[in-house]
Amino acid sequence: MLIDGFGRKHTYLRLSLTERCNLRCQYCMPAEGVDLTPSPKLLTHNEILRLANLFVTSGVDKIRLTGGEPTVRKGIHDICSDLSSLKGLKTLAITTNGITLAKKLPMLKQCGITNLNISLDTLVPSKFEFMTRRKGHHKVIESINAAIDVGYNPVKVNCVVMRGFNDDEICDFVNLTVDKPINVRFIEFMPFDGNVWNVKKLIPYSEMLDTVAKKFPTLKRLCDHPTETAKNFQIDGHVGTVSFVTSMTEHFCAGCNRLRLLADGNLKVCLFGPSEVSLRDPLRSGAGDEELREIIGTAVKRKKASHAGMFDIAKTANRPMIHIGG
Repeated sequence: MLIDGFGRKHTYLRLSLTERCNLRCQYCMPAEGVDLTPSPKLLTHNEILRLANLFVTSGVDKIRLTGGEPTVRKGIHDICSDLSSLKGLKTLAITTNGITLAKKLPMLKQCGITNLNISLDTLVPSKFEFMTRRKGHHKVIESINAAIDVGYNPVKVNCVVMRGFNDDEICDFVNLTVDKPINVRFIEFMPFDGNVWNVKKLIPYSEMLDTVAKKFPTLKRLCDHPTETAKNFQIDGHVGTVSFVTSMTEHFCAGCNRLRLLADGNLKVCLFGPSEVSLRDPLRSGAGDEELREIIGTAVKRKKASHAGMFDIAKTANRPMIHIGG
């Protein structure tokens, strides 16, 4: 059910737990905010587990919890504990903004979180407040250090690079990898509804790579897995690593193994595609597992070979990132 028309086997489910967030990042939502799905229309704990189990028993071996901000989901520890016990699941990851992570991290690790991505787009507190429309930079730094202290290796730090905002900090971020097990992931700015995407703000992979290579001449490419979303590099003498997520200028659609289950129960087979299919509605109407598998399989079979390209994506109606799940 999870093999599409181009032979790609989907083993990775990105599962959004909530549309709510304690930040208001400019590339994620418009300044006026977004309308959130009413709580009764969001997947319940038991619905999440049933659907997750369907995917895992069909071949998914990695689940990443996203949002919104997943750590604000009520009962997240119980959800993690139940998901981590699914037979066949090898990796339970989470992507978080780090605001409340430090105090929740020991329990999250105990409940089965194996991999961790923390979003941080600037090392300058005033810039952080401008970008996120909230305070809290020190809390994110605290969470990164806490993650290292409890043994996550690597701690992945996601940084969306935007011209005129944080492109002058690229090498400062690389310096985080000198003596800490941090994987800094530079992400090309991507268009979503309401984030006022402009190609002039996009720093292409080639330019970011050139910036890093000039300052760190021992930068060398690592061998990447065929389904890897990032291009990974090591610098001689650095404990950590540097990666580039090149969704816009050098897409990796040919090796895509990812599906997305949104907080409202919609299945999205491509991050940049507008098509979605509800799993919540048939689930609540009494559909059995085989019927749900058929719905999922049909959606996967319709997945296109690649996304439409950044300029067409920018003109295509899609949801804000906070609805889709980071």
